[in-house]
Amino acid sequence: MEKADVVIVGAGHGGAQCALALRQNGFEGTITVIGREPEYPYERPPLSKEYFAREKTFDRLYIRPPTFWAEKEVTFRLSTEVTKVDPVAKELTLSSGGALGYGKLVWATGGDPRRLSCSGAELAGVHAVRTREDCDTLMAEVDAGTKNIVVVGGGYIGLEAAAVLSKMGLKVTLLEALPRVLARVAGEELSAFYQDEHRAHGVDLRTGVAVDCLEGDGHRVTGVKLADGEIIPAEAVIVGIGIVPAVGPLILAGASGANGVDVDEYCRTSLPDIYAIGDCAAFACDYAGGTVMRVESVQNANDMATCVAKGICGDEKPYKAFPWFWSNQYDLRLQTAGINMGFDQTVVRGDVSARSFSVVYLRDGKVLALDCVNMVKDYVQGRKLVEAGARPDLERLADAATPLKELV
Repeated sequence: MEKADVVIVGAGHGGAQCALALRQNGFEGTITVIGREPEYPYERPPLSKEYFAREKTFDRLYIRPPTFWAEKEVTFRLSTEVTKVDPVAKELTLSSGGALGYGKLVWATGGDPRRLSCSGAELAGVHAVRTREDCDTLMAEVDAGTKNIVVVGGGYIGLEAAAVLSKMGLKVTLLEALPRVLARVAGEELSAFYQDEHRAHGVDLRTGVAVDCLEGDGHRVTGVKLADGEIIPAEAVIVGIGIVPAVGPLILAGASGANGVDVDEYCRTSLPDIYAIGDCAAFACDYAGGTVMRVESVQNANDMATCVAKGICGDEKPYKAFPWFWSNQYDLRLQTAGINMGFDQTVVRGDVSARSFSVVYLRDGKVLALDCVNMVKDYVQGRKLVEAGARPDLERLADAATPLKELV
């Protein structure tokens, strides 16, 4: 049976970074990366933005050119999934029917888009936006004349997709079940701002609405029926309601985990010589008061990957990376530093009406996180406030003329 010293399952940001970091840290053993898609590792965030808007071609999304991996002697098995993990024999069963042995295993599979559970969810014209194939399929439909699109979900994926589609001149309706968009990740000030922005750009944005079912002609979606009986016409539907961690084989093999797979401070699962990183890994986050959680971001995937690679190379240190996020919508650049879990107060800096402001999240007077809209200096300097656990004077904090670095 074929074997690799390190097998990485998942060819996204985390998987690519782990392979890269292993070589950068002097690892000379064999590395095999297993990817479910046919493509070599590519950047995901631009899919719903620059790629869909035709501002970037796919070859510009590669994390590294395909030839790079051959030069680094990293073997790829693409269009392949792991169907079973045997942690005793240290063997993987592959969807191709073959098997692959491993010395160390790094699970970097991310997650699958959460699907609607109502009737009609399987109709043609219902899309996720997570892979190149997802975007190519939707782009082809738009090119063929689709103009009326309903987006289900008011998180970042849904909002980013709505922004791109509306800029293309399409009719976009966005539906959010909660009372406001971004309700799980942002304060009311940021939610209200983005709702106003999308409506100003022509998006029919509705909050507090529940989807009853999707209607179709027997093959293709034709509308979205709401709980109150209203039917919104739709030639296509984009579903952006989160992900389901892709950890089934690991859990069946005995790994602990409820929401994803649990890892310790070194990104190790409960199974010997098996690590997990990125969106699928649940860990005790220092920047969320030690809460065990998954952090869905490119930063987290990359930094966990580097932590694991260094550990495999003998430089084992706990994962302590600072969490940050971003979102581009229209001409707005949102940058987030920290995690606002448990905040009990917000302070707004800058001018919301001028579309340049920051929301600072605090608990018991201590800065937890910042959401910065077109405020790069606040983002850069505000990170120091979070790292220091600063308790700044609130009046000075609210004064946008006071540089945040003066409040550390």
